[in-house]
Amino acid sequence: MAIQADAREMAALRALSADIGNDPHMTQAAGGNTSLKAGDTLWIKASGTWLKDALADDIMVPVAMPPLLKAVEERDPAAEKPQAFAIEALNPRGLRPSIETTVHALMPQRVVLHVHCVDTISLAVQADGEAEVARRLGGIEWAYVPYFRPGLPLARGIAEKLRPGVDVLILGNHGLVVAAETVAEADALLHRVRSLLARPARATVAPDITALTTLAGGSAYRLPADLEAHAVALDPESRRMAEAGSLYPDHVIFLGQGSAVARPGETIAGVTARLGAPPVAVLFPGAGVLMRADASAGADAMQRCLADVTARVDGKARLNYLTAAENDELVNWDAEQYRQKLNAAGAA
Repeated sequence: MAIQADAREMAALRALSADIGNDPHMTQAAGGNTSLKAGDTLWIKASGTWLKDALADDIMVPVAMPPLLKAVEERDPAAEKPQAFAIEALNPRGLRPSIETTVHALMPQRVVLHVHCVDTISLAVQADGEAEVARRLGGIEWAYVPYFRPGLPLARGIAEKLRPGVDVLILGNHGLVVAAETVAEADALLHRVRSLLARPARATVAPDITALTTLAGGSAYRLPADLEAHAVALDPESRRMAEAGSLYPDHVIFLGQGSAVARPGETIAGVTARLGAPPVAVLFPGAGVLMRADASAGADAMQRCLADVTARVDGKARLNYLTAAENDELVNWDAEQYRQKLNAAGAA
């Protein structure tokens, strides 16, 4: 039987969700999701919505957990489409549950927060990330889950790692999950873990806005929404990491595979001709970043995320990049194509 969530806890979750969504170091664009369980009903953020809008819009969707968990246990492909488990009577707008609904359903705690914290990601992309997390999270019950595509593959990966008492998950090349019995407890745990995993960002010089404006002149490119996004082009270590490939799913979804870096003296036209298509973003070493004029708000958010993540990664660390097959799997996945459509519509 569908159960309405406790009004006070739901109000607290909405407020916390908005706070998380307004912190670009915690989550970006439509990434990240929060949930609250009420009996066998899971109330979770809708796919394609932004956590920052949790107070201004009704972004929570009710899902029937027992059949969903059964589908996960049986490796039923139906678990790949959580919209099939949404409770229609309580979902008049027909919103789709988050593509990561299974992650929340698997955690037994009432409140689950999944964020794309840049400090966590900066560790989760390193080959030695699990060992470094272990060094930092003493006294906390946590588990490390290597990279799996979100959806059923990630759900199965989490199921294999879960053990009684675990309330923190570090997701390889992905992010952080914390869980607790109340919103206040989940909030406190989130900030505790974030503090323990915090890493300083390498300092960079200021972007050359004059040079970038000249490069953008007469092209279909513009400056990024956030000044901080330029850092990935200004720091040699960050730029090297970005050019080598894709480090986490949302980068692939919003920016494409890897990053385009201009060669010395190369213009936007030159980069486009060399790559065979206009990239969403171009990194100009020593100057900064230009975004394609039609780039969505989600793309802008993820370009800043790239700068924030790479600036925190140990320059000497060996990194785990998504493989070509993993990149293609994300791009061609129906759930992500749906989220992209919503993001494009929102930008319009």
